[in-house]
Amino acid sequence: MCTAMYTYANNTTDINFILLGLFNHTQTHLFLFSMVFMVFLSSLMGNALLIVLIHEDPRLHMPMYFLLSQLSLMDVMLVSTTVPKMAANYLMDTRSISPAGCGAQIFLFLTLGGGECFLLAAMAYDRYVAICHPLRYPILMNQKLCLNMTTGSWILGGVDGLMQAGTTLSFPYCHSREINHFFCEAPSLVRLACADTTFFEFSMYVCCILMLLIPLSIILASYSLILAAVLNMRSTAARKKAFATCSSHLAVVGLFYGTLIFTYMRPKSYRTVAHDKVVSAFYTIFTPVLNPLIYSVRNKEVKGAMKNIKKNT
Repeated sequence: MCTAMYTYANNTTDINFILLGLFNHTQTHLFLFSMVFMVFLSSLMGNALLIVLIHEDPRLHMPMYFLLSQLSLMDVMLVSTTVPKMAANYLMDTRSISPAGCGAQIFLFLTLGGGECFLLAAMAYDRYVAICHPLRYPILMNQKLCLNMTTGSWILGGVDGLMQAGTTLSFPYCHSREINHFFCEAPSLVRLACADTTFFEFSMYVCCILMLLIPLSIILASYSLILAAVLNMRSTAARKKAFATCSSHLAVVGLFYGTLIFTYMRPKSYRTVAHDKVVSAFYTIFTPVLNPLIYSVRNKEVKGAMKNIKKNT
């Protein structure tokens, strides 16, 4: 049981943790907080709009866009896991979070982060089939396979989140209860444990590497085959269309994996708490708002669906 602090008044026990957060109550930090909150709202609206467009427009009822709608759903949940609690603590000048709330954040964060890794791999496979085997696309990317890949992404992320959240909260916390972060992240919380966590930290590191490298290997293999197929195309128009189709997904993959690899695969000697918080803020708050922008700006079908909604309203 997590025991961060005991208060003996009225025979009650306070075991809450303290989130030190990103911002202080200064004019500069108030401005930065306002910007982050605006990005959060933009992320919610942008991803929600993308989900509605894909659901309502029959032209977007394809495996590619179904997977994209799941990515947007994960992004909505990801920003909702961290930002509202951070904003409430900042505005109300309270920094506490209960062990249950902390465990929920760790579980949801890892579930959604891991789920996105595998979902991006599924999207890469979808593009490989569409470009390298266009005539067999309806058979190879049928509805059942699409649902299985999506369900598998959620389940694999959920298993990782459940194991790490459960193990993290099983350690005794008998000294400091201050988490130098703006949300409960497993590595930040484990640093406070008054027990030997060496094996768990090593296992967590290996797990993170596998969760990153296995999907990334699928993505790299898919796009290597796509590149070879595109280079063999005789038509310049076909090449441009193939590159345009894949560029949006590659941009999202680069943003997502770039920040995750920078965060979790660096040696400890090169990591600082301040840098970790900034990088975490980037991929939990800023990356989700970029995904709908990338897909809406560079995708003709999505732009067409948006125009139809404007006409009908």
